[in-house]
Amino acid sequence: MLLPAKNEEAVYRETIQKVYNLNYPKELLQIMAICREDDPGTIAEAQSKIDELGDPNVQLVIYSDYPVNKPHGMNLALQVARGDIVTIFDAEDEPHPDILNIINTTMLNNDVDVVQSGVQLMNHNTKWFCFLNVLEYFFWFKSSMHFFAQVGMTPLGGNTVFVRRELMEQLGGWDETCLTEDADLGIRLNISHARMRIIYDDEFVTREETPHTVAQFIKQRTRWNQGFLQILFKGEWLKLERFSQRLLAFYVLTLPELQAFFALLVPVSLLMFFFVKLPLWFAMLTFLPFYCFILTAFIDLAGLHEFLKVHKRSWNWHEAMIMIVAFIPYQWLLSFGALRAVFRFTQGRSNWEKTAHIGQHRNSSAAQRSSAAL
Repeated sequence: MLLPAKNEEAVYRETIQKVYNLNYPKELLQIMAICREDDPGTIAEAQSKIDELGDPNVQLVIYSDYPVNKPHGMNLALQVARGDIVTIFDAEDEPHPDILNIINTTMLNNDVDVVQSGVQLMNHNTKWFCFLNVLEYFFWFKSSMHFFAQVGMTPLGGNTVFVRRELMEQLGGWDETCLTEDADLGIRLNISHARMRIIYDDEFVTREETPHTVAQFIKQRTRWNQGFLQILFKGEWLKLERFSQRLLAFYVLTLPELQAFFALLVPVSLLMFFFVKLPLWFAMLTFLPFYCFILTAFIDLAGLHEFLKVHKRSWNWHEAMIMIVAFIPYQWLLSFGALRAVFRFTQGRSNWEKTAHIGQHRNSSAAQRSSAAL
């Protein structure tokens, strides 16, 4: 189990403990905390917890070379990994205690090389944009990923993905130049005909948090969008065998450009509203996006209801209205992140803009449990 971290003093100790506590024979686990030498705070937290656990199978991997990013640290740890299966948990993750037994059973019974399990943001109501961010993950892992796997073009998630170590070594590990090394790995696994399985159960998801500020959210979305652009122009997706696979890859990877393009059309639309006279039929046709908005709003309401129900949280119409009102501003955030990604890509800037974590999902979960108990 690889636990890459940078500037994660607030959450890392607890994550190491939660991963160590997973219900699985300790002698069959190797846990590697991965840090760079210029991050003394996180290193100190990791070393303190490792000393406290006193288990030789819990190790600290410190690197000093470049590039400074998650895939480089994981590739170095892969060189000393001993397990048959390699997985990743991010520095703030809360995996379910039984996740390793579930994955072990899945890989043995289905004879697969790769298993992607569910990841879910949990703090749905801490900020106005959190509602829709949480639902993105909810729909992505519960629905979209299964469709991707069925087509055979699967941009994997960045954690709770389990891959046979031998296969990872054959593929040369993660692409250290790519800002979305997870999605890139998924496509390369599809090209290599790896046997892949997507599993999702609301109870067994790995719990995470949304970015805690708008600025952090935009940086995260910029990195994802720019990573998709890198994969698009890298061109390996063109090696996918079937046209349906290549078409889906093209659609997913070009979404950043589409979002950026539609964002640029907003001022054009406003000018046309005041200065261009259109035929009645065409003017009515321009309301089509509004109809899509109404449909999407109902889908999001249904998704929020389902999310709250499966995680045993109470429905609140005030929160539902906040989510509806936030829909358009949320699209602005997505569009700005897409524009910023395209700009950075054209400028050749590919430094890793890390998302900060403060453990909101842990506070949210604790509050929900306390509320349920009362």
